[in-house]
Amino acid sequence: MPYPAKLQEFLDDLAMFPDRADRIDALISIGQRFKNPDEETVPRTPQTRVPGCESEVFVASKPEGQGRRFLFGVDNPQGISAMALAQILDESLTAQPPSEVEMVSEDVVYDIFGKELSMGKSLGLTNMVRMVKQESKKGD
Repeated sequence: MPYPAKLQEFLDDLAMFPDRADRIDALISIGQRFKNPDEETVPRTPQTRVPGCESEVFVASKPEGQGRRFLFGVDNPQGISAMALAQILDESLTAQPPSEVEMVSEDVVYDIFGKELSMGKSLGLTNMVRMVKQESKKGD
C-alpha cells in the first residue's frame, strides 16, 4: 500500500540504514527532536490516551491545512520509540487530507522499527497510528 509522500520520504531515508544499529541511532535522533507539550496543549485524559502503550502516550489534534495537526504527549522519558513515531507522524501527516492519513497501514510501525519489536511495544505504537487515523476524521 502506498504511503503519503512525506511519510514515504521518512521510510526511504530509514531504508538507507540496513544495519539495525544504524537504524536505531537514526530513530533515536528523530526521537530527540520530539518536544513534549504541556497538558493544556495535549490533555492527559482517558479519551486521548493511547491504549496498550507502555510509554504513557496521548494523542490530540487541531485543524490545520487540509487536515489536522497531530499533537502527542509522551510522558515516559524512556519512551524513545514512541517519541520517534510521534515525530515522524507529526512531520509527515500534519495538514494532510484525511484520505491521505487513512492510507497509512498499521504495518508502518514495522516498516519504521523492523520486525523485532516486542508484542507490547508493537501494540502501543500500532495504537498510536490508529488514533492518528481517528483524529484525522474529526471535523471541528
